[in-house]
This record gives sequence, C-alpha cells and structure tokens, in this order.
Amino acid sequence: MRNRPVYAALALVITVGSFVVTIPSTALAYSSWNSSYTQQELMLLARLIYAEAAGEPYVGKVAVGAVVLNRVRSRLFPDTIQGVIYEPWQFSCVGNWMFNAYPSQESIRAAKDALSGWDPTGGALYYFNYHIVTNSWLWSKPAIGAIGNHWFTY
Repeated sequence: MRNRPVYAALALVITVGSFVVTIPSTALAYSSWNSSYTQQELMLLARLIYAEAAGEPYVGKVAVGAVVLNRVRSRLFPDTIQGVIYEPWQFSCVGNWMFNAYPSQESIRAAKDALSGWDPTGGALYYFNYHIVTNSWLWSKPAIGAIGNHWFTY
C-alpha cells in the first residue's frame, strides 16, 4: 500500500440559498504521490474520471481522481487503483459504455494531475451527485463541500 501524506486544501465556500459552491483557492492540496504509476493505472483512472465526471469542471475531474487515490491510501479500501475502482458497488459507472470508452484528453490530463498529487478535496473518500442522491449515510458524512455537481465527504 502506498502511504502518502495528504494536506488540507484551502477553499472558498459560497452559499446562496440551498446551493453551495466550493471554489479551490490558489493553495490547493498536493500530496507526495509518486510517478511510479503504470500506463494501465493512468488509463483506468482516466476512464473512471471520464465516466463519472464528463460534464464537470476540470477541477471536479481532478477531484474524482483524487478520491480514488485517497482510497488507495486509506486502510478502509483496497490498496491499488484497480482494486478501488473495481470494488463492488463503489462506482456506478463501472462497466457502462462511457467507462469502457476511450477517455477524453481532458480526463487523461486530470488523471495525470491527480497522480501528480493535486487533491482539490483535501482528502475526501467519497463523492456523490447532490442533486440525485438521497442516501442518508452519505449525507451524514463530514463534508468538504461541492465541486460542480459532486458533494465531497470524508
């Protein structure tokens, strides 16, 4: 298992009515993930980002990749990118047409940024579309905030 420190991200949180927006500040979190990942790991992560966050802003794509890597570091999840992504019932996109398609160049770049250590979430282990999900367990987790349409939690 790759044990790497994760540092807290600074973010500006804006609340307008019931809408919450989290905007990463200039001092985004970076961890010392190394560059020893394989091309297969890069492409698998990029495929997940493409399928889970295709319509999200770029920082949201990186955040989805960072959640996978945070799970790799966590004792609660498998210790490989493949193990985390293919763990049953974790990512609803696994196996769908987008996950099995070739990822966009932006998704590949987001995967590279996440693998280089950019973590806009400051260590989140979960995310979900806050417009759709009603699971009370997910909503009860300590929250970091929203990036695009995803709510990030610990």
